[in-house]
Amino acid sequence: MINVLYRLTAPGMIELACEEQAMPVDQVLLRPVLLSICKADQRYYQGQRSPEVLKAKLPMALIHECCAEVVNDPRGELPAGTLVVPVPNLPTQIDPYIAENYLPASKFRSSGFDGYLQEYVYAPRDHLVCAPRNTLPEVSAFLELISVSAHAISRFERIAHQRRERLAVWGDGNVGYITALLLRAFYPNAELIVLGTVFEKLSLFSFADRRMHVDDVRTKNLCDHAFECVGGAGARAAINQMIDVIAPEGALSLLGVSENFVDINTRMVLEKGLRLFGSSRSGTADFARAAEILERDPHVGQALERLVAQVVRVRSIADIHKAFALDAQQNFGKTVLEWQI
Repeated sequence: MINVLYRLTAPGMIELACEEQAMPVDQVLLRPVLLSICKADQRYYQGQRSPEVLKAKLPMALIHECCAEVVNDPRGELPAGTLVVPVPNLPTQIDPYIAENYLPASKFRSSGFDGYLQEYVYAPRDHLVCAPRNTLPEVSAFLELISVSAHAISRFERIAHQRRERLAVWGDGNVGYITALLLRAFYPNAELIVLGTVFEKLSLFSFADRRMHVDDVRTKNLCDHAFECVGGAGARAAINQMIDVIAPEGALSLLGVSENFVDINTRMVLEKGLRLFGSSRSGTADFARAAEILERDPHVGQALERLVAQVVRVRSIADIHKAFALDAQQNFGKTVLEWQI
């Protein structure tokens, strides 16, 4: 089969490539229909990674958040036209102690391995999740991001102690919104506190019990456990504030991505006996958990619809550039591509 890929060859430059591809054994042929732009995609597109990284990873098709339809399933288990969400993490080995998303040998789409800006994609059947039926397909387009928060919460459930009466989320962006929303769904009786820096964005977290500007925090022992969803330049201040106000022996879940090293107050980490753990990407079980909560609780899906900032119909390379330009102007929400090339 001749497949068409749309690869980033240099920052801001996307070129068409045609490749002959043989169908892998027992994989499902998909056609992407809805794609969602991630900040990682933007960093590649804008050339905000180091020259060494760009040289090593380009040319590469971007996008790892995708909702696709089945074109052909050799086993006939998935009818043609079925909407599925492919897991972009593709392991090459199994480790009994380390999850596939942390194995260095695993491949991850749009990070050194072609993403979903393609006409067709082959995917292992055990790395497919059916799109939630009672949720907008545009939300399924970024189920991958939802699964990242679900993964962090699953790790939290294994690591944190059982006093979970007050949970706090630092970050008023997309990851903070999704993480807080899932915490509300999984822990409906806990007090949920969201902290951020932009009042307009904090107002969208209507499901939280308390919404606070970070400059207004005065209380010690504010929460039992905390989730950092800030990253970037604001990560240092957020993590150190979390360390300062969390109760002793609390767990701090770190989700924010920072390009530079972050100084933290290790003295207070030791004094309070805190547990800091990081979470990155996700696996098939996390996709399934995210899809399950969307199936079970329609209110979660409705709240996630707020994140669909814009839908861009893509019929040409020029439309891809348009979508990335529009997305760069957004400070909240997701840009979804209606893939019609």
